[in-house]
Parts: sequence; C-alpha cells; structure tokens
Amino acid sequence: MNGQWIGGYVGTNQGSLVLDLDEVGDRYEGSALALESNPSLPPTLAVLLNVPKGQKSFHLRTPLMPIDRMSGRAVSWDALKENYPSDVTHPNYADIKWDVGTDTIEISWVTDIGTNGKGLVRKSRSTQPSELIPLPQVTTWEDYRRFARTLEPYQHIFRGQTSNQWRLRTSFHRTGRSSLVRYELNDIPALHRHLSGMIAEPLDLRDPLHNAAFYNLIQHHGYPTPLLDWTYSPFIAAYFAYNGVPRSGVAAEDRVRVFILDKVWSKDFESMFVVTPPKLHFTLLEPLALNNPRVVPQQSVSSVTNVDDIETYLKHQGQRSKKEYVRAIDLPASERKPVMEELSLMGITAGSLFPGIDGACEQLRDRFFGM
Repeated sequence: MNGQWIGGYVGTNQGSLVLDLDEVGDRYEGSALALESNPSLPPTLAVLLNVPKGQKSFHLRTPLMPIDRMSGRAVSWDALKENYPSDVTHPNYADIKWDVGTDTIEISWVTDIGTNGKGLVRKSRSTQPSELIPLPQVTTWEDYRRFARTLEPYQHIFRGQTSNQWRLRTSFHRTGRSSLVRYELNDIPALHRHLSGMIAEPLDLRDPLHNAAFYNLIQHHGYPTPLLDWTYSPFIAAYFAYNGVPRSGVAAEDRVRVFILDKVWSKDFESMFVVTPPKLHFTLLEPLALNNPRVVPQQSVSSVTNVDDIETYLKHQGQRSKKEYVRAIDLPASERKPVMEELSLMGITAGSLFPGIDGACEQLRDRFFGM
C-alpha cells in the first residue's frame, strides 16, 4: 500500500482524493487530502493515518484539519472559520471504512458533523516504464546539437537521465516514500539541526527563500527531496544523461534521455512554494544559491512537486490546456565517449559543474583513465 494513490470522491461534497502512505514497520503511516471541487470550501487533510498492514477491510477514526488555501498549511478551524460564511463548519474527525484491492482502494466515511462520502483511488504508475514518445527527428548527437541551436535561450529547461525507461520522478519518491507531511515534520528538522553547524550562512526554515535554498542544498548533496534538477543548458543536460552510462558493456539499443520542459508552464499554472500544498502541483523555482556553489555553473533550475508520477501529471495538464509542455529526446548510449569528449572541449566537465575536490578528481580521472 505504500506510495501515492489518486482518485475522486462524491457524497455531501465532491472532489479529488490523494493518499500518501509510507511503510513503517507493521503499518502504513501518512495522510489523505480531500480537494474540494467547491472553491468556497477548504481542502481537508486527514492526518496521522495509521493503517494496519495485511488487512483488506478495516475501520479507522481519523482526525481532520482544514487547509488554508493561502499558506497551504493545515490549521485549526477556529483560525480559519472567519474566512468562510457563518453556515460553513468543518468536522473534527471521520470514521473511515477501507477496502483494499491490488491497485485500488475504496474508502467511505462519516464525520462527526454528519457529512459523508465515498471514494476510489488508484496506485500511482510511477514505477512503470516511461510512455513518453521521443522526438523522431532527433536520434543522434549530431541531430541533438543542431536541434539545440534552434531553441530560443531560456524559454526551455532540460533534464538528462541515463535511461529512457525512467519516468520523471523526484529522489524522494524514488525511495518508495510518499508522505511529505511526515518528511516535513521529521526529516527536515533533524537534517537542519545536523547541518546548521556545517554551513557558512545559517538558513532559517521559517523564511520561504531560506527554506527553498535549504532544500536545494540538500538535493545537490544527495539527500532525497521532492525537487528535480533542471538546467537552462541542453548541453549540461546531455552531460548528466551520459555521465552515468557505463564505459563498456552498453547494448546497441540502450538510450539516454533528455527531457525538455516549456517554461510557459509557470504562466499557465499556479505556483505553490510549499512542500505540502493544498492541491497537486508542479512548480518551477530558482532558489537562492546560499551555501551552494554548484547552482551557477550548472545553470540550475529546480522543480518542486508533491506528485509521484510527474510524467502522467504533465501529460494530463497538457491535454486540458491543449499544449505539449514536456518532450523527450532519446540518444544512443553508445555515443558516450565522443559526446563526453566534445562536452569537455565546451568546458562542461565534472570540475566545472561540481566545484571542489570531488569534481576536480572526477574530471582528472576522466582525463587520465579515459572517458
């Protein structure tokens, strides 16, 4: 059951339903988010879900909290009710019946104020191979170089991945975890305490700019986050696509992939600069480069999201707006050596992208031991 489950619900109200569950010992912990279709009602967060493992049908009583649409935070109803008509109230808890299938979960509930609902959610397909069809006219490195020069600078961002089978997915979701509520309550405070004495400029997580910089810093140092790294440079993206390819034993059919995202996305959809927002989202941001010397040389852009299967989400949003936001280019993995040599002549090396001893050693290893 661990992972993200998305669907809809009907009843006293109707809307979308998102379950985020993490496996913790003999149970699953996480949250459920009910996104009301009626904008005059607040979204609702079911917190402290404690779901037994191995049971197909069971009942739970779960606390409920409204979410402030402005801040994206779960708050008490007393703190929020003045923003709503006097006849609107919010439940304190719900008694929920769960019926768990292989790829679906059916839930129904009654709250302490008598409202009710039922919903069906389906498991995210994020672990399945990508279904994005690559551009047919760009299949070689020479094609890619020509294509890159046709793109207007800074109108697109790029991301390189070593396999064309992988969907767009954050390092946080790739760990198998899904509950960003648990992540924000447990992981981030502990990590902040441990790192505070190691970074030159203190970062105050209550400050949105510092908070984004902290997430970006730990992302660049290998800690799982709900961020994805992008770059304004199609050639830096190619470096990251090819750098992970083995130096030998590559099959003729193996492909690396570069994703291209149209930045018009930020104009078409609301940005949410919180980790646990009141709806599903995919937001582009350029955090401050505090304590992070890698941001500038990598021409870095980040995205933050609470969506596990980003590919499907971007596809569905594109269908709604009749636009193609994300495209893919697949290139032969076997071209690694000449591509990396040419990128080195452009100044795109581990030493330039990762300032410091690690980057310098990797660059010189490639120089003296072969790419």
